[in-house]
Amino acid sequence: MFEQIGTIHPLLPPAVALAALLAGATLIDLLAKRVVIRIVIAFARRSSTTWDDALVSHNVFGHLVHVVPALIVFIGAPLIPDLPERGIELIRNVAMGYMVLMLTLALTSLLSAANAIYETSPLAKERPLKGFVQLVQIVIWIFGGVMIISAVLDRSPWLLLSGFGAMTAILLLVFKDTILSLVASVQLTAQDMVRVGDWIEMPQFGADGDVVDVQLHTVKVQNWDKTITTIPTHRLITDSFKNWRGMSQSGTRRIKRSLHIDVSTIRMQTDDEIEHFTRFALLKDYIRSKEQELAEYNAGLANEVDVEVNRRRLTNVGTFRAYAYNYLKNHPKIDKGATLMVRQLGPGPEGLPLEIYCFTNTTVWAVYEGIQSDIFDHLLAIVPEFGLRLYQKPAGSDLAKLR
Repeated sequence: MFEQIGTIHPLLPPAVALAALLAGATLIDLLAKRVVIRIVIAFARRSSTTWDDALVSHNVFGHLVHVVPALIVFIGAPLIPDLPERGIELIRNVAMGYMVLMLTLALTSLLSAANAIYETSPLAKERPLKGFVQLVQIVIWIFGGVMIISAVLDRSPWLLLSGFGAMTAILLLVFKDTILSLVASVQLTAQDMVRVGDWIEMPQFGADGDVVDVQLHTVKVQNWDKTITTIPTHRLITDSFKNWRGMSQSGTRRIKRSLHIDVSTIRMQTDDEIEHFTRFALLKDYIRSKEQELAEYNAGLANEVDVEVNRRRLTNVGTFRAYAYNYLKNHPKIDKGATLMVRQLGPGPEGLPLEIYCFTNTTVWAVYEGIQSDIFDHLLAIVPEFGLRLYQKPAGSDLAKLR
């Protein structure tokens, strides 16, 4: 047949044979994708394991199937009649380069699938490997690229690799960020500084939220407003950031907020007020012990004990501080094993700060805010019972009353 075609034109036999070879390779490729891939996908869906689903989703088998038509072209090229030796070498070299390309894609996809399987384990949050996987993929692509070029040019790969020594400075410049990110990834993993799921704050990048992805070059943070902030990995080493993981692991979250008392309302308490406060369940024991302590102290004074200015007495701000402490101590949502105190800070232009310092027994944000609000709702409302007034800067209505 090829002899009859050759009578028409001498180039027709090799052209027809080459077209037939390429058509056959393409047909086998289509059949492999339609039959083999469908069988593999059906098997993966029916299987109870997850690793085969990861291989399918990352198209590992799809890349491997593409090796088959290239292999057919590589084997069939010498069988093409009347094709020059250089033409056979060129076709085989291109087919070999294509096979190396598909194998490189398959290998990098296999690594991505392995990382996806690893991320389903609890250990992945503590020791993410995505950055290292990406580094290995870069190395594979470099060597794969060298092998593809050497296959197409029919040159030894060692000849190309030997030229890398002279390109070291250029490679260091090109891959500067990759090298910095690699060192940062090793430090972040070794020192367990950041995990997927950690709440971190990095104001210089506007990041305040959960870490959703740790890669070789970047760390993605989903902020509380659902925006995504991307931080270069090496900046987590060179810059400072706050990680709230310790709070999450402790199961408690701190409340640290102050009530500002108007200093002009602070005074000693009268006997009637003391009698009134003994009816407060949270103050009954405090009033009793405090009266006994003050009585013992005053009994040791000189003859001037009858003069009120010389005696120690209860103050309304001290009684309110004791009430706030006992209220927190008996609150069901406050962790009794953590630090709990109600303390005075230094008086200033905005009055006397009375700081509430305690820890809730939950770290859920919405629940925590609800507990904190309930506590201060109660304390703000009961302040007038002690003859105290909260400090508030003059408002327009205050100036209107003066006028």
